Amino acid sequence: MWIDTHAHLEMEDFDNDRPEVIERALTQGVYGIITIGTDLVSSRQALALAKTYSPIQATIGFHPHEARTFDPKILPQLALLAQDPLVVAIGEIGLDFYRNLSPPKQQKETFRQMIQLARQVSLPIVIHDREAHREVLTILKDEKAWEVGGVFHCFSGDWEMARQCLDLNFFLSITGAVTYKKGSILEEVVRFAPLKSLLLETDAPYLAPHPYRGKRNEPAFLTHTAEHVAQIRGLNLAELSQAVLENTQRAFPKFDLL
Repeated sequence: MWIDTHAHLEMEDFDNDRPEVIERALTQGVYGIITIGTDLVSSRQALALAKTYSPIQATIGFHPHEARTFDPKILPQLALLAQDPLVVAIGEIGLDFYRNLSPPKQQKETFRQMIQLARQVSLPIVIHDREAHREVLTILKDEKAWEVGGVFHCFSGDWEMARQCLDLNFFLSITGAVTYKKGSILEEVVRFAPLKSLLLETDAPYLAPHPYRGKRNEPAFLTHTAEHVAQIRGLNLAELSQAVLENTQRAFPKFDLL
């Protein structure tokens, strides 16, 4: 039994075959999917999907790419959405200094306000961190984000960065990128991080694992990432599955394993 802790099934990439995508996930043992909000509209869409399809639960938040459109006046609307039992976290939030689709100053301010919202509604956070490790850690510490905890989605740092995240009691979520290059820094993180701190995700429709690299990703492909992680750790799939299920429940206390 697997949980895809980060997918974007609300995106138009799945408009033509969303029910089939969910069914394929179930046939591969992926019995839970957390679909991710990236602004107010997509957050509402994510929650609507969770209300429609029983395997899905949702997060709400403002992605750093969208920070340029963030208006603090919507915070009460997000806070209201957060009360729904199917909303398990605030995210995807953070900083992206690689693409810089929003000005860094606005990214930082939006990130801070999203952490403050998470503290207000007592939900963990789902962090997007790309080429912004130092700044993300600084804001997490400033805002005492460890009090709500959460997940570094699509973890992309090295082992030293991972240790700093673990010191703040955050989970590290591993995508199909770990299957791309043998001996990568991501493999090193998977090898040395405590098993109790690892989660699995697809980030669908992005980052499809080998042998689907370059194609649209979907939750059913999570099993390929799981097999690779199990091999790195020297575990059988049943051991890894049990650990990841327990980790998911600790990372997202509202998550219902159904």
